[in-house]
Amino acid sequence: MLRPLAVAVAAGLALALAGCADGGAAGDTAGGARVLSVFAAASLTDAFSEIGEVFSSSSPTSSPGVEVRFNFGPSSGLLTQLLEGAPADVYASADEATMDEARAGGAVAERPTAFARNVLALAVPAGNPVRVRGLADLARDELLVGLCAAEVPCGRLARQLLDREAVRVAPDTEEPDVRSLLTKIEAGELDAGLVYRSDVRAGGARVEGIEVPESEEVGTTYPVAPVARAAEPELARAFVAFVVSGEGRRILADHGFLAP
Repeated sequence: MLRPLAVAVAAGLALALAGCADGGAAGDTAGGARVLSVFAAASLTDAFSEIGEVFSSSSPTSSPGVEVRFNFGPSSGLLTQLLEGAPADVYASADEATMDEARAGGAVAERPTAFARNVLALAVPAGNPVRVRGLADLARDELLVGLCAAEVPCGRLARQLLDREAVRVAPDTEEPDVRSLLTKIEAGELDAGLVYRSDVRAGGARVEGIEVPESEEVGTTYPVAPVARAAEPELARAFVAFVVSGEGRRILADHGFLAP
């Protein structure tokens, strides 16, 4: 028996699917399923992948079904794609400033919904071979330190935190998104880096996380909204509703995200 939330999601999906039944829409696949295209910040990779699976499985068996396809990457890079006309139905960014740019540029027409919050943490390779203990250690000359690029949310947030705490860091690499940075830390190519707390959890046994209490004052809020030119606007709204539902928030919390 479906849980009450799944029943509600199924009902919403049924209405969305029914509204798209007449005529061949851009979201059709060869198997008849509806395709929902979601552009989302790289830090949402694990959480949104699970959300997408649950959302898809909640579709009623009598419908053609829903396939959620994700494009994960830096929030600013995804926004550039949207502004250049890339087809998508939903956009989720890692900060409100980038979403504001999306609205100003016409990529998003509806009011975004805040669905999660995140803070930074230090990530080091498993075993913490160089004994990093806190934020101040990033100023040590002998360490290989990585940050996200300044133009993406995790990079802006890291620099804001470092400036606030007067820690001077000369990064050895500036990665295009937080998952690229995490990958280099996992591989031992870097001694330490500032990533989101949720990404430390995503790294599992491959990394160790060191809490940065000061980061609580400079966290970031994640907004989500349907894209203005969405091929599947009703499905897009149903997906956004699921993200902010109790089940969606539970999944996000399981992956280390905080309530907005």
